[in-house]
Amino acid sequence: MPDTSAPDAARARIHDEMHALVPALRETIREAAGLALPFYRAGGQTGARIWSKAGGSPVTEADVAVDTFLKIRLSALLPAAAWLSEETADDALRLGADLVWIVDPIDGTRAFLTGHPDWSISVALLAGGQPVLGFVHAPVSGHFYEAVAGAGATRDGVPLGASTRATLAGARVTGPKPMMERLARGAAQGGVKPDFVVVERVPSLALRVARVADGSIDVGLVSSDARDWDLAGADLLLREAGGSVSDLSGRPTPYNRPDPVHGALIALPDGLRAETVDALARG
Repeated sequence: MPDTSAPDAARARIHDEMHALVPALRETIREAAGLALPFYRAGGQTGARIWSKAGGSPVTEADVAVDTFLKIRLSALLPAAAWLSEETADDALRLGADLVWIVDPIDGTRAFLTGHPDWSISVALLAGGQPVLGFVHAPVSGHFYEAVAGAGATRDGVPLGASTRATLAGARVTGPKPMMERLARGAAQGGVKPDFVVVERVPSLALRVARVADGSIDVGLVSSDARDWDLAGADLLLREAGGSVSDLSGRPTPYNRPDPVHGALIALPDGLRAETVDALARG
């Protein structure tokens, strides 16, 4: 008979190794937040220097400081892991690596620079192309989301559970207006009353997905052009809480491809997936 104990032992070893990293990761991310917070001005313009990247999106000195700090600290924690982040030049070596850190030093930079509280630091570790550690920290509120694959997800130490809602009727939905309208049209055509509770759009995509994981949002809609670093950590939170991030056909989100850009996506509990996919297809 084939020996099935070896793969099980390998999975258990990886699980133990991931758990062992959590305390140091938690402390590292909190230290990183301490680098960004002095530049944040609640309700006002950031005190950080700002410039534009190729394509016109803004970056601040806080983004760069946090990115540099995390690259040094996370690389020291796990030297075998490759690196992909929003503020570091991409290195194709990551494509052949089993372990990859995926980092957004400040997710929601526009929120950060204009004094909106919903920005975050997002960190994920991939193993074999799938997230096995996920962290989303919202420094202004102090909330700290974390997940280890197969071990559940928490917010500030309290276990997370996605919404158990069984229908789109009355669902709390957030995202870009065109996708909201498409979902409403499709729901109505399918005989579901589209009386959604519209939740104000969350500027940080990682936080938007995390709030689906904590059950405060039922459906999070994501327009095209999100990147791995916006999603990977929060996707694991949601997977561990009873949902996932998928494309509009319900297929799981892939990571660490040559081009880390994604099309339109949905973040939602497993129980709403079929109805939401059908509604979007009709809309």
